[in-house]
Amino acid sequence: MRIAAAQARPVWLDPDATTKKVFDLLAAAGQQRVDLLAFPETFLSGYPFWVERTGGARFNDARQKAAYAAYLDAAVELRGPQVQTITEAVGDAGVFTYLGMTERGAGPARGTVYCTLLAIDPARGVVGRHRKLVPTYEERLVWGHGDGHGLRVHDVRGARVSGLNCWENWMPQARHALYAGGTDVHVSVWPGARRLTQDITRFIALEGRVFSLAASGLLSLDDVPADFPLRDELEAQDQGGTYHTGGSAIAAPDGTWVVAPVEGDERLVVADVDLDAVRRERHNFDPVGHYSRPDVFDVRIDRRRRDAAVFIDE
Repeated sequence: MRIAAAQARPVWLDPDATTKKVFDLLAAAGQQRVDLLAFPETFLSGYPFWVERTGGARFNDARQKAAYAAYLDAAVELRGPQVQTITEAVGDAGVFTYLGMTERGAGPARGTVYCTLLAIDPARGVVGRHRKLVPTYEERLVWGHGDGHGLRVHDVRGARVSGLNCWENWMPQARHALYAGGTDVHVSVWPGARRLTQDITRFIALEGRVFSLAASGLLSLDDVPADFPLRDELEAQDQGGTYHTGGSAIAAPDGTWVVAPVEGDERLVVADVDLDAVRRERHNFDPVGHYSRPDVFDVRIDRRRRDAAVFIDE
């Protein structure tokens, strides 16, 4: 099986231009006969990096409100034209795809942005819509809490694959839910830094006895539009203007690197993996099989979608 991370920079807060970039990367992955491709966290249409750098917790601040409004405007609805275009491109490329996106609610939660990970099958279209369970730290100022609806494993050419967003990969219960689904290849998506991926990627590989694919992005001040409400504050900071540096990586079920974390380069990070290695490593450890104790631990996972209202009509 050939798996890949699309380590790239989005056209930040421009969903249509980023959709075109996704289209091009999918085409490149198809040409390289990739079976599974993962994009970084909220690649479409951008990570809310400004919050930690501009005092995002200033309550009722006019400039922070304007920044959030711009971010909300750039968010994408699940049934919107961008997702439809990308779904068609996935079908053309023949590559199962995990796409990180900023999702805006279509009915309930039209004023809320979710950190969502889409799973798109070339033949069946969108098969998974996972909203991040708990946004991390300052992310809670811009993202809503998700639910268990997307904690699902998908079949890809004889393998079972799963995915989570960023720090929810550190949540034992979330990982357990996907291990229990029988995953062979786990995808973690990140905004972009080696410090985020260098430990957890190998840890998941060892804990789950799976191939662990981390997809990370790139971002700098040059990617921020001139009309973004807090652009002047970002320019005034002496931080080198680099926010995300990549860190995409692939680890084997024994915890060794297939591809050690890659920084700086904008490219597809590709590897061929032997799924027999998953079965070999489960000889001595299977966390939801012979190394589980369901007589001691009772694990229940609620995968219902949670909305603010349910309308019952004739």
